[in-house]
Amino acid sequence: MGCLNLTKTESSQIRNKCPLCGSTNLFYDQAKSEVICQHCGYVIEEELIDFSQEWREFDKSQTEGRKRTGSPLTFTKHDKGLGTQVGKSGDLYKLTPEDRRRFERYKKWQTRINTAIERNLKFALAELRRSSSFLNVPKIVEEAAAMIYRQAAEKGLVRGRSMESVVAGALYAACRAHTVPRTLEEISSAFHLDKKEIGKTYRFISRQIGLRILPTSPLDYVSRFSSELNLNPETKAKSEEILRKAIEHEITSGKGPMGIAAAALYIAALLCGEKKTQREVADVAGVTEVTIRNRYKELLEELNLEKEVRKAREKVGLNEEE
Repeated sequence: MGCLNLTKTESSQIRNKCPLCGSTNLFYDQAKSEVICQHCGYVIEEELIDFSQEWREFDKSQTEGRKRTGSPLTFTKHDKGLGTQVGKSGDLYKLTPEDRRRFERYKKWQTRINTAIERNLKFALAELRRSSSFLNVPKIVEEAAAMIYRQAAEKGLVRGRSMESVVAGALYAACRAHTVPRTLEEISSAFHLDKKEIGKTYRFISRQIGLRILPTSPLDYVSRFSSELNLNPETKAKSEEILRKAIEHEITSGKGPMGIAAAALYIAALLCGEKKTQREVADVAGVTEVTIRNRYKELLEELNLEKEVRKAREKVGLNEEE
Protein backbone atom coordinates (compact mmCIF):
# COMPACT_ATOMS: atom_id res chain seq x y z
CA MET A 1 0.00 0.00 0.00
CA GLY A 2 1.15 3.50 -0.69
CA CYS A 3 0.06 7.04 -1.25
CA LEU A 4 -2.39 7.94 -4.00
CA ASN A 5 -0.30 8.35 -7.16
CA LEU A 6 -2.43 7.80 -10.26
CA THR A 7 -2.27 8.82 -13.89
CA LYS A 8 -4.66 11.43 -15.31
CA THR A 9 -6.87 8.71 -16.74
CA GLU A 10 -7.06 6.91 -13.38
CA SER A 11 -7.64 10.13 -11.47
CA SER A 12 -10.65 10.91 -13.66
CA GLN A 13 -12.19 7.55 -12.67
CA ILE A 14 -12.24 8.19 -8.91
CA ARG A 15 -13.65 10.78 -6.53
CA ASN A 16 -11.42 13.42 -4.93
CA LYS A 17 -12.80 12.83 -1.45
CA CYS A 18 -14.54 10.16 0.61
CA PRO A 19 -18.34 10.23 0.11
CA LEU A 20 -18.93 9.12 3.75
CA CYS A 21 -16.66 11.27 5.89
CA GLY A 22 -15.51 13.87 3.33
CA SER A 23 -11.82 13.17 4.02
CA THR A 24 -9.28 13.70 1.24
CA ASN A 25 -6.76 11.39 2.93
CA LEU A 26 -6.97 8.56 0.37
CA PHE A 27 -4.52 5.88 -0.72
CA TYR A 28 -4.36 3.50 -3.69
CA ASP A 29 -3.79 -0.22 -3.01
CA GLN A 30 -2.03 -1.44 -6.17
CA ALA A 31 -2.28 -5.12 -5.25
CA LYS A 32 -6.10 -4.97 -4.99
CA SER A 33 -6.70 -2.04 -7.41
CA GLU A 34 -8.73 -0.22 -4.76
CA VAL A 35 -8.92 3.37 -3.51
CA ILE A 36 -9.51 3.44 0.27
CA CYS A 37 -10.18 6.26 2.70
CA GLN A 38 -7.50 6.27 5.42
CA HIS A 39 -9.81 8.10 7.82
CA CYS A 40 -12.81 5.74 7.90
CA GLY A 41 -11.63 2.74 5.86
CA TYR A 42 -14.37 3.04 3.22
CA VAL A 43 -13.51 1.46 -0.16
CA ILE A 44 -14.25 4.27 -2.62
CA GLU A 45 -13.33 2.54 -5.88
CA GLU A 46 -12.40 -1.03 -6.77
CA GLU A 47 -11.25 -3.04 -9.81
CA LEU A 48 -9.54 -0.01 -11.35
CA ILE A 49 -7.74 -0.50 -14.64
CA ASP A 50 -4.05 0.29 -14.62
CA PHE A 51 -3.27 2.47 -17.65
CA SER A 52 0.36 3.08 -16.69
CA GLN A 53 3.35 1.66 -18.55
CA GLU A 54 4.26 -1.99 -18.18
CA TRP A 55 6.86 -2.92 -15.56
CA ARG A 56 10.45 -3.53 -16.53
CA GLU A 57 12.35 -6.57 -15.28
CA PHE A 58 16.11 -6.79 -14.80
CA ASP A 59 16.59 -10.03 -12.87
CA LYS A 60 14.76 -13.21 -11.88
CA SER A 61 13.54 -11.87 -8.53
CA GLN A 62 11.88 -8.89 -10.22
CA THR A 63 10.33 -11.20 -12.81
CA GLU A 64 8.79 -13.39 -10.10
CA GLY A 65 7.63 -10.43 -8.01
CA ARG A 66 5.98 -8.50 -10.83
CA LYS A 67 3.96 -11.24 -12.46
CA ARG A 68 0.30 -10.22 -12.60
CA THR A 69 -1.10 -12.71 -15.09
CA GLY A 70 -0.27 -16.07 -16.57
CA SER A 71 -0.05 -17.10 -20.19
CA PRO A 72 -3.14 -16.40 -22.33
CA LEU A 73 -5.79 -19.03 -22.94
CA THR A 74 -5.31 -21.08 -26.09
CA PHE A 75 -7.45 -23.82 -27.58
CA THR A 76 -4.40 -25.38 -29.24
CA LYS A 77 -3.44 -27.07 -25.93
CA HIS A 78 -5.51 -29.79 -24.33
CA ASP A 79 -5.69 -27.92 -21.01
CA LYS A 80 -6.06 -24.49 -22.72
CA GLY A 81 -2.68 -23.52 -21.29
CA LEU A 82 -3.88 -23.52 -17.67
CA GLY A 83 -2.53 -26.88 -16.51
CA THR A 84 0.58 -27.49 -14.49
CA GLN A 85 2.91 -30.45 -14.38
CA VAL A 86 4.18 -32.05 -11.18
CA GLY A 87 7.92 -32.07 -10.90
CA LYS A 88 8.58 -30.11 -14.08
CA SER A 89 11.02 -27.89 -12.21
CA GLY A 90 14.63 -29.00 -11.79
CA ASP A 91 14.48 -28.72 -7.99
CA LEU A 92 13.46 -32.34 -7.30
CA TYR A 93 17.09 -33.36 -6.80
CA LYS A 94 17.19 -31.17 -3.68
CA LEU A 95 14.51 -33.30 -1.99
CA THR A 96 15.14 -36.31 0.21
CA PRO A 97 14.88 -39.75 -1.48
CA GLU A 98 11.54 -40.38 0.23
CA ASP A 99 10.04 -37.06 -0.95
CA ARG A 100 11.46 -37.62 -4.43
CA ARG A 101 9.74 -41.00 -4.68
CA ARG A 102 6.50 -39.40 -3.51
CA PHE A 103 6.67 -36.75 -6.24
CA GLU A 104 7.45 -39.41 -8.81
CA ARG A 105 4.23 -41.16 -7.80
CA TYR A 106 2.36 -37.83 -8.16
CA LYS A 107 3.74 -37.44 -11.67
CA LYS A 108 2.69 -40.97 -12.60
CA TRP A 109 -0.85 -40.48 -11.28
CA GLN A 110 -1.14 -37.14 -13.03
CA THR A 111 -0.63 -38.84 -16.37
CA ARG A 112 -3.13 -41.58 -15.49
CA ILE A 113 -6.07 -39.48 -14.28
CA ASN A 114 -6.58 -37.78 -17.64
CA THR A 115 -9.82 -38.76 -19.36
CA ALA A 116 -9.93 -40.39 -22.78
CA ILE A 117 -10.97 -37.09 -24.40
CA GLU A 118 -8.08 -35.24 -22.75
CA ARG A 119 -5.57 -37.85 -23.94
CA ASN A 120 -7.04 -37.68 -27.44
CA LEU A 121 -6.87 -33.87 -27.42
CA LYS A 122 -3.26 -33.95 -26.26
CA PHE A 123 -2.08 -35.97 -29.27
CA ALA A 124 -4.50 -34.41 -31.78
CA LEU A 125 -3.63 -30.80 -30.94
CA ALA A 126 0.08 -31.59 -31.09
CA GLU A 127 -0.50 -32.89 -34.61
CA LEU A 128 -2.51 -29.76 -35.40
CA ARG A 129 0.34 -27.49 -34.30
CA ARG A 130 2.80 -29.46 -36.42
CA SER A 131 0.65 -29.33 -39.56
CA SER A 132 -0.23 -25.64 -39.06
CA SER A 133 3.47 -24.83 -38.95
CA PHE A 134 4.07 -26.95 -42.06
CA LEU A 135 1.27 -25.17 -43.98
CA ASN A 136 2.20 -21.74 -42.56
CA VAL A 137 -1.36 -20.82 -41.59
CA PRO A 138 -2.12 -17.84 -39.29
CA LYS A 139 -2.58 -18.35 -35.56
CA ILE A 140 -6.28 -17.46 -35.76
CA VAL A 141 -6.84 -20.34 -38.19
CA GLU A 142 -4.99 -22.75 -35.89
CA GLU A 143 -7.16 -21.64 -32.96
CA ALA A 144 -10.35 -22.06 -35.02
CA ALA A 145 -9.29 -25.54 -36.12
CA ALA A 146 -8.62 -26.50 -32.48
CA MET A 147 -12.11 -25.30 -31.49
CA ILE A 148 -13.70 -27.31 -34.31
CA TYR A 149 -11.78 -30.44 -33.29
CA ARG A 150 -12.81 -29.98 -29.65
CA GLN A 151 -16.46 -29.81 -30.66
CA ALA A 152 -16.06 -32.93 -32.79
CA ALA A 153 -14.36 -34.81 -29.93
CA GLU A 154 -17.04 -33.79 -27.42
CA LYS A 155 -19.78 -35.00 -29.79
CA GLY A 156 -17.99 -38.32 -30.27
CA LEU A 157 -17.35 -37.75 -33.98
CA VAL A 158 -13.74 -38.95 -33.72
CA ARG A 159 -14.81 -42.46 -32.76
CA GLY A 160 -14.42 -44.83 -35.71
CA ARG A 161 -12.20 -42.44 -37.67
CA SER A 162 -8.51 -41.80 -37.66
CA MET A 163 -7.41 -38.88 -35.51
CA GLU A 164 -5.33 -37.43 -38.37
CA SER A 165 -8.27 -37.30 -40.78
CA VAL A 166 -10.45 -35.42 -38.27
CA VAL A 167 -7.62 -32.95 -37.53
CA ALA A 168 -7.11 -32.46 -41.27
CA GLY A 169 -10.84 -31.92 -41.83
CA ALA A 170 -10.99 -29.39 -38.98
CA LEU A 171 -7.97 -27.51 -40.33
CA TYR A 172 -9.43 -27.43 -43.85
CA ALA A 173 -12.76 -26.14 -42.45
CA ALA A 174 -10.95 -23.39 -40.49
CA CYS A 175 -9.01 -22.35 -43.60
CA ARG A 176 -12.25 -22.15 -45.58
CA ALA A 177 -14.03 -20.19 -42.84
CA HIS A 178 -11.23 -17.58 -42.60
CA THR A 179 -10.69 -17.38 -46.41
CA VAL A 180 -7.12 -18.65 -46.11
CA PRO A 181 -6.60 -20.55 -49.38
CA ARG A 182 -5.27 -24.04 -48.73
CA THR A 183 -6.21 -26.79 -51.16
CA LEU A 184 -7.09 -30.37 -50.30
CA GLU A 185 -3.87 -31.44 -52.01
CA GLU A 186 -1.82 -29.26 -49.64
CA ILE A 187 -3.70 -30.51 -46.59
CA SER A 188 -3.24 -34.13 -47.69
CA SER A 189 0.50 -33.59 -48.21
CA ALA A 190 0.80 -32.26 -44.64
CA PHE A 191 -0.95 -35.30 -43.16
CA HIS A 192 0.03 -37.95 -45.75
CA LEU A 193 -3.64 -38.84 -46.25
CA ASP A 194 -5.81 -39.27 -49.31
CA LYS A 195 -7.60 -36.02 -50.15
CA LYS A 196 -10.87 -37.92 -50.71
CA GLU A 197 -10.76 -39.13 -47.09
CA ILE A 198 -10.08 -35.58 -45.85
CA GLY A 199 -12.92 -34.16 -47.95
CA LYS A 200 -15.34 -36.81 -46.70
CA THR A 201 -14.39 -36.16 -43.06
CA TYR A 202 -14.64 -32.38 -43.59
CA ARG A 203 -18.17 -32.66 -44.96
CA PHE A 204 -19.21 -34.99 -42.14
CA ILE A 205 -17.86 -32.67 -39.41
CA SER A 206 -19.41 -29.58 -41.01
CA ARG A 207 -22.79 -31.29 -41.20
CA GLN A 208 -22.74 -32.63 -37.64
CA ILE A 209 -21.43 -29.46 -35.97
CA GLY A 210 -23.52 -27.12 -38.11
CA LEU A 211 -20.73 -25.16 -39.78
CA ARG A 212 -21.92 -22.85 -42.53
CA ILE A 213 -19.03 -22.20 -44.87
CA LEU A 214 -19.44 -20.32 -48.14
CA PRO A 215 -17.89 -21.71 -51.34
CA THR A 216 -14.33 -20.61 -52.03
CA SER A 217 -14.02 -17.59 -54.32
CA PRO A 218 -11.31 -17.36 -57.01
CA LEU A 219 -10.41 -13.97 -55.54
CA ASP A 220 -9.12 -15.70 -52.41
CA TYR A 221 -6.26 -17.28 -54.39
CA VAL A 222 -5.08 -14.21 -56.32
CA SER A 223 -2.77 -12.74 -53.66
CA ARG A 224 -1.08 -16.05 -52.99
CA PHE A 225 -0.59 -17.07 -56.63
CA SER A 226 0.62 -13.61 -57.68
CA SER A 227 3.13 -13.60 -54.83
CA GLU A 228 4.53 -17.01 -55.79
CA LEU A 229 4.75 -15.93 -59.46
CA ASN A 230 6.48 -12.64 -58.48
CA LEU A 231 3.91 -10.56 -60.36
CA ASN A 232 3.75 -6.81 -59.86
CA PRO A 233 0.79 -5.07 -58.13
CA GLU A 234 -0.58 -3.83 -61.45
CA THR A 235 -0.96 -7.42 -62.70
CA LYS A 236 -2.60 -8.48 -59.45
CA ALA A 237 -5.11 -5.62 -59.63
CA LYS A 238 -5.87 -6.43 -63.30
CA SER A 239 -6.53 -10.09 -62.48
CA GLU A 240 -8.92 -9.10 -59.69
CA GLU A 241 -10.75 -6.83 -62.12
CA ILE A 242 -11.08 -9.72 -64.61
CA LEU A 243 -12.37 -12.06 -61.90
CA ARG A 244 -14.98 -9.55 -60.68
CA LYS A 245 -16.29 -9.22 -64.23
CA ALA A 246 -16.31 -13.01 -64.55
CA ILE A 247 -18.31 -13.33 -61.32
CA GLU A 248 -20.80 -10.71 -62.56
CA HIS A 249 -21.26 -12.66 -65.83
CA GLU A 250 -21.58 -15.92 -63.80
CA ILE A 251 -18.67 -17.50 -65.68
CA THR A 252 -17.20 -18.93 -62.45
CA SER A 253 -20.30 -20.98 -61.54
CA GLY A 254 -19.57 -24.70 -61.36
CA LYS A 255 -15.85 -24.32 -62.07
CA GLY A 256 -12.84 -24.84 -59.80
CA PRO A 257 -11.76 -21.56 -58.19
CA MET A 258 -8.05 -22.32 -58.57
CA GLY A 259 -8.33 -22.85 -62.33
CA ILE A 260 -10.31 -19.62 -62.80
CA ALA A 261 -7.88 -17.65 -60.64
CA ALA A 262 -4.86 -19.07 -62.51
CA ALA A 263 -6.40 -18.24 -65.92
CA ALA A 264 -7.21 -14.68 -64.81
CA LEU A 265 -3.63 -14.20 -63.57
CA TYR A 266 -2.29 -15.57 -66.86
CA ILE A 267 -4.43 -13.12 -68.87
CA ALA A 268 -3.51 -10.20 -66.60
CA ALA A 269 0.20 -11.02 -66.94
CA LEU A 270 -0.14 -10.92 -70.73
CA LEU A 271 -2.02 -7.61 -70.70
CA CYS A 272 0.53 -6.03 -68.33
CA GLY A 273 3.53 -7.21 -70.35
CA GLU A 274 4.83 -9.89 -67.96
CA LYS A 275 5.99 -13.07 -69.67
CA LYS A 276 4.57 -16.07 -67.82
CA THR A 277 3.91 -19.40 -69.52
CA GLN A 278 0.91 -21.62 -68.85
CA ARG A 279 3.24 -24.24 -67.35
CA GLU A 280 4.59 -21.76 -64.76
CA VAL A 281 1.10 -20.67 -63.74
CA ALA A 282 -0.17 -24.27 -63.64
CA ASP A 283 2.68 -25.39 -61.36
CA VAL A 284 1.93 -22.62 -58.85
CA ALA A 285 -1.85 -23.11 -58.93
CA GLY A 286 -1.68 -26.90 -58.71
CA VAL A 287 -3.82 -27.46 -61.83
CA THR A 288 -3.07 -28.80 -65.31
CA GLU A 289 -2.24 -26.75 -68.39
CA VAL A 290 -5.40 -28.10 -70.02
CA THR A 291 -7.51 -26.59 -67.23
CA ILE A 292 -5.85 -23.21 -67.63
CA ARG A 293 -6.33 -23.29 -71.44
CA ASN A 294 -10.03 -24.13 -71.08
CA ARG A 295 -10.68 -21.41 -68.46
CA TYR A 296 -8.52 -18.99 -70.48
CA LYS A 297 -10.61 -19.47 -73.64
CA GLU A 298 -13.88 -19.12 -71.72
CA LEU A 299 -12.77 -15.85 -70.14
CA LEU A 300 -11.59 -14.42 -73.47
CA GLU A 301 -14.87 -15.27 -75.21
CA GLU A 302 -17.23 -14.12 -72.47
CA LEU A 303 -15.35 -10.89 -71.61
CA ASN A 304 -14.37 -9.98 -75.22
CA LEU A 305 -10.63 -9.87 -74.54
CA GLU A 306 -9.42 -11.71 -77.69
CA LYS A 307 -7.99 -8.67 -79.50
CA GLU A 308 -6.21 -7.26 -76.45
CA VAL A 309 -4.66 -10.60 -75.55
CA ARG A 310 -3.60 -11.31 -79.15
CA LYS A 311 -1.69 -8.03 -79.29
CA ALA A 312 -0.16 -8.69 -75.89
CA ARG A 313 1.00 -12.17 -77.00
CA GLU A 314 2.72 -10.74 -80.04
CA LYS A 315 4.43 -8.12 -77.88
CA VAL A 316 5.89 -10.59 -75.37
CA GLY A 317 6.60 -13.24 -78.02
CA LEU A 318 4.38 -16.13 -76.83
CA ASN A 319 2.62 -18.58 -79.11
CA GLU A 320 -0.80 -20.14 -78.46
CA GLU A 321 0.67 -23.22 -76.77
CA GLU A 322 2.58 -21.30 -74.08
